[in-house]
Amino acid sequence: MSDASKGLSLYNTLTRTKDEFVPIDPLNVRMYVCGPTVYDFAHIGNARPVIVFDVLFRLLRHLYGESHVTYVRNITDVDDKINARALRDFGDEIASGKLSLNEAIRRVTEKTADQYHKDVATLGCLEPTVEPRATEFVEPRADGKADMITLIERLIGRGHAYVAAGEVLFDTASMPDYGQLSKRNLDEQQAGARIAVDTHKKNPGDFVLWKLSSPEEPGWDSPWGRGRPGWHIECSAMSAAYLGEVFDIHGGGLDLIFPHHENEIAQSRCAHGTAVMANVWMHNGFLQVEGQKMSKSLGNFYSINELLETSTFGGRKWPGEVLRLAMLMTHYREPIDFSVRKLEEAENTLRKWKRAADLAPAAGQLPAAVVAALSDDLATYAAFQVLTQLAGEAVEGNDAAAALKASLVFLGFDVGAAKVDEGAIAKAIARRLELIAARNWAEADRIRDELLAQGVQLKDGKDPVSGERITTWEVKR
Repeated sequence: MSDASKGLSLYNTLTRTKDEFVPIDPLNVRMYVCGPTVYDFAHIGNARPVIVFDVLFRLLRHLYGESHVTYVRNITDVDDKINARALRDFGDEIASGKLSLNEAIRRVTEKTADQYHKDVATLGCLEPTVEPRATEFVEPRADGKADMITLIERLIGRGHAYVAAGEVLFDTASMPDYGQLSKRNLDEQQAGARIAVDTHKKNPGDFVLWKLSSPEEPGWDSPWGRGRPGWHIECSAMSAAYLGEVFDIHGGGLDLIFPHHENEIAQSRCAHGTAVMANVWMHNGFLQVEGQKMSKSLGNFYSINELLETSTFGGRKWPGEVLRLAMLMTHYREPIDFSVRKLEEAENTLRKWKRAADLAPAAGQLPAAVVAALSDDLATYAAFQVLTQLAGEAVEGNDAAAALKASLVFLGFDVGAAKVDEGAIAKAIARRLELIAARNWAEADRIRDELLAQGVQLKDGKDPVSGERITTWEVKR
């Protein structure tokens, strides 16, 4: 085994094999993960890749050193869906001249990006090393980093792109091995998301690199007229800008394999003349909600923020670390059924682990067994078996408790002192007593259970003087 591999094996979608991971440069391990398109709050499906690749980021930093890992996760802030959302939310202000479309777009993207950052932080995710925004990489940059217009010009110059009907399109037939990632023959390819099959295309699978903008749409000056980039070229530019023409790992959801990642590969390889764009391609599996595909029409479409801040799923709010554990209890490549039952299981497991970890005054050494499990293609389930074993062996101040605490910290779970809002607890208790007086037992029990899920246990009794019912509380792990 190569010293550079550190014992890490990863499943590569490109080769359909699990192989020893050997970085291009062990002193600069480079990973790119597709981030959100900020037209709406991120949904729970979006949470899965953020959490999965956060764990991989933590593992890579442990194996190679924090300063030797570069993690880039982008923000897509130019997109027709964003334009449509701006028109929907600010149409009257735009029509009256109070706001320009660009100003409305900025309001949409800033609000959505800010919420995204709050949500993923609550899920226990570290910030990436760099978080570029697509709008910063459209035109040539003063710092010389890769940009979209220059990449498109290079593709045209190399015979891989053409101008037709005001658009610049990638010529899929110019790349003999196009389709390697998705394993589709060129004859089987269908047009990608966000583009239509038009007569001006040489091939049905050709995709847009640049499209013209109307006066009412956002746009940038270019050799092909004022316009805006296609979806795929954005990630090719941003990854090259920070990670180079070839880098170690590219990640994202299974739904991105085709067309997005396939087209990223085509653009990047043909623009740079390289055999690969990234050596390893990793994809997390699909997510269902209570056994059904998540969709707004089925009424089971939930944002991360809804789960954290409202009682729309299972009748209660869910802590971010419970959502995190529930996502990680299933291997990242497998489909996951996101359910109330799974969240309750995660919550109970986490409570047991924390109770045992609290027996240690400080974190100890991260167990080699945890690192070994994660180094086997992020086998989180096997790592969690180690944590459960440590919890069973933990006693006051022993090595098992300290190792468990170290493991929880490493995996992104908070093992600090419980933080409680005493005012909120007092209000909840008062409301529960009102419900008990009204004999609304179900709602009173719901409040009690919700507090318990937050680690707050209620104890009912009587005031020794007045004989009135009183409720006290204490924090439990």
